[in-house]
Amino acid sequence: MVRAVLGVLIMVVLGACSPSADLQDAPVPLGDFRLEHNIVIASKAQRSPVSRAATEEELAETVRTAMAERFGRYNGASRYHFGISVEGYALAPPGVPLVLSPKSALIINVTVYDDAAGKKLNDTPEQITVLETFGTGALVGTGYTMSAEEQLVELSRNAAKAVERYLVTQREEQGWFEPDPVAISGETVLVEPS
Repeated sequence: MVRAVLGVLIMVVLGACSPSADLQDAPVPLGDFRLEHNIVIASKAQRSPVSRAATEEELAETVRTAMAERFGRYNGASRYHFGISVEGYALAPPGVPLVLSPKSALIINVTVYDDAAGKKLNDTPEQITVLETFGTGALVGTGYTMSAEEQLVELSRNAAKAVERYLVTQREEQGWFEPDPVAISGETVLVEPS
């Protein structure tokens, strides 16, 4: 009986804390933004000593899919590109319930490119570290409740959400993704000779 109740509680918590729960909502405002190229590599990814294995291809494709899922919702007129490198990961194996519950983690570096300007918006890549969603395995760890593939999907979605928060902050603080009124209107600007 206790096992059944615990199982139901875990499933409720898993559903309530989903990192993709807000994807049905309107995207947070990002100005004049559209993701054009979504390049993810994982050739330098370091695996934690206490981790299930994932291939370079699995890491890159899962992160790429999560970024496309979140940022494909934006349809601004200005094109931007992501260059993302997976730096490290830990996919928690089963632990000892209530004593040792390893947590899953993912570390990525993100560079954002402005297509029209032909340059990086952030000269130094932004390093983002995310952990498994709170509540998905507080008592027993996600090593018992999720497969390695499910853990990686969750971490990748958390990473995409963290990138979105980073972009919102940069828009507010640095003026990223502001629309170019001339480019939007299609007008030709004549410059008077001096």
